Amino acid sequence: MRAIRMHEYGGPEVLRYEEVALPEPGVGEARVKLDAVGVNYIDIYQRRGQYPDSLPVIPGREAAGVVDAVGPGVSDLTPGARVVYAMHVGAYAEYAVVPARRLVPIPDALEVRVAAAVMLQGLTAHYLTHSTYPLQPGDSALIHAAAGGVGLLLVQMAKRRGAWVIGTVSTEQKADLARQAGADEVILYTQADFETETKRLTNGKGVNVVYDSVGQATFDKSLNCLTPRGYLVLYGQSSGPVPPLNPQVLSTKGSLYLTRPNLMHYTLDRAELLERAADLFDWITAGSLTVRIDATFPLEEAPLAHRYLEERKTKGKVLLIP
Repeated sequence: MRAIRMHEYGGPEVLRYEEVALPEPGVGEARVKLDAVGVNYIDIYQRRGQYPDSLPVIPGREAAGVVDAVGPGVSDLTPGARVVYAMHVGAYAEYAVVPARRLVPIPDALEVRVAAAVMLQGLTAHYLTHSTYPLQPGDSALIHAAAGGVGLLLVQMAKRRGAWVIGTVSTEQKADLARQAGADEVILYTQADFETETKRLTNGKGVNVVYDSVGQATFDKSLNCLTPRGYLVLYGQSSGPVPPLNPQVLSTKGSLYLTRPNLMHYTLDRAELLERAADLFDWITAGSLTVRIDATFPLEEAPLAHRYLEERKTKGKVLLIP
């Protein structure tokens, strides 16, 4: 089969399109013929070596397709079943072997590309808004990168929970997308200071929660945007890792909370995974959650997809098509 492999860490050029052996499923595993592969910022962290693996490695942690073969001990999946998964390395390929417990059946009413586009980012937005800081009606939230793949889903889910939402974006086009997703206010951080604007929009009170995927460039000001006892939910670091923090800072800024969550810890068992996925699929099929696929690239153009993501051009989900 053909796959993208990394033999070293570095820029997009380390993603090589190669012929590799077709993997065989072991005990409790299934082999999936992939139809669509999600591209996520965690793939860039992996490529840069921030999340190191044993090299060479096939990157990617999200895909959808059809079960091709099952290993011993798999009784609830059969060849031909449409499935989607997230958080298992090896997705940048024509086939992937995945633990059966991580595979989620795709409802008949859902397109396979939509399933691939929503799995990792949708599950992330779900746990952020429902579990990490469970938004309540009347809460206020600041969402960075509000027109990105996670951001657009976050805005929609925050509004479903009854929150008042401020989004930050870089362009007018992205501002329009954030508003279409339901954002009550949008700040163009390229034209205005988001901390100053957030304080103005909240009459100096600040927001209950900041969902921050940017990291280094926004961290300090994100803390300053919070109301006393507010939550900074740092779920990414697209601008780089945050420097060490003296916990006393959280006290002086208002007895704040800081958390750095991970999707794996919010899908600890199969029941939790299926419950979150079922919510996503139900909302999509009912028309109350919109998944925006921004761009698709052939698998061999994975380096271009990474550049597109790193240049912050994305306005929704990016997919690779094997």
